[in-house]
Amino acid sequence: MSHRELFVSQSNVFSGFQKPFEEAKYIVLGVPFDVTSTYRTGARFAPNAIRQASLNIETYSFRTGLDVEDLKLHDLGDLHVSTDTEKTLERLAAVIKDIIESGKIPVTIGGEHTITLGVMKGLGKKASKTALVSFDAHLDLRDEFMGLKLSHTTLMRRINEEAKPAKIIEVGTRAVCKEELAYAKKAGIEFFTTQQIRKEGSETIVKKLEEKLAEHESIYLSVDVDVLDPAYAPAVQNPEPEGLEMHTLLDILCGICDKRLVSFDVVEIAPNYDQGISVVQAAKVIFEILCKTEKRNKYSPRKE
Repeated sequence: MSHRELFVSQSNVFSGFQKPFEEAKYIVLGVPFDVTSTYRTGARFAPNAIRQASLNIETYSFRTGLDVEDLKLHDLGDLHVSTDTEKTLERLAAVIKDIIESGKIPVTIGGEHTITLGVMKGLGKKASKTALVSFDAHLDLRDEFMGLKLSHTTLMRRINEEAKPAKIIEVGTRAVCKEELAYAKKAGIEFFTTQQIRKEGSETIVKKLEEKLAEHESIYLSVDVDVLDPAYAPAVQNPEPEGLEMHTLLDILCGICDKRLVSFDVVEIAPNYDQGISVVQAAKVIFEILCKTEKRNKYSPRKE
């Protein structure tokens, strides 16, 4: 082994623990893209800010008894993005396809929420057998917004039309327009509002989600950090009051992670709007999803 391999490494690797790509099970990919942002901008700075946060919080998970340090992680770095949204999503889909075909689980860090469409397309034929569970204050089901058919406000509608997942469920909903409600009803897209989650409790919501996901072959989790209340995550691109608490989000997320998880993403932080609070929450979300998935893969039989 050369001295450069012994004594030199990339400083901003997610979690600080890096396995070679060939050995890794989970592949971290940053997508520094926020071209369609319509309120606050800056999500393009989030991948590296979240990486930095991940280096400065502890990696042991009390929820699972596992440590991120022991997981087989590889951080690929950042996608080469373009100002052309479609071109960026095409590149992202191609990279995701490579990761999936290598038998690994992509962990995508945005960037704006539009990137989820690129990841879903990268799943290829698997997408049609995958249930997408999106944690988001917004439904993102508009047909068009500010002259754009493809943006962070329309992405779930485009995913439903173009990637055609087996199911879309949205969790933490509290900011919608009437057009979106009509489309959700027509398209069979279900959602759980924050009011419902508070009234029924996270355990009940997990049970309901498990029932709805039981028949599906694969699960994709998308976490728009604005699902959290701005008190917990002030630096998001489109903050909305009356959001979820961090422990509630983690309880629900960890409740539905199992062997079927094919990929997940964390998106929509604009880190310059706070002093590092929101990126710490994002890093923690990634840690806990990784540990819960690993535990379910290693120690639990798959639910039939």
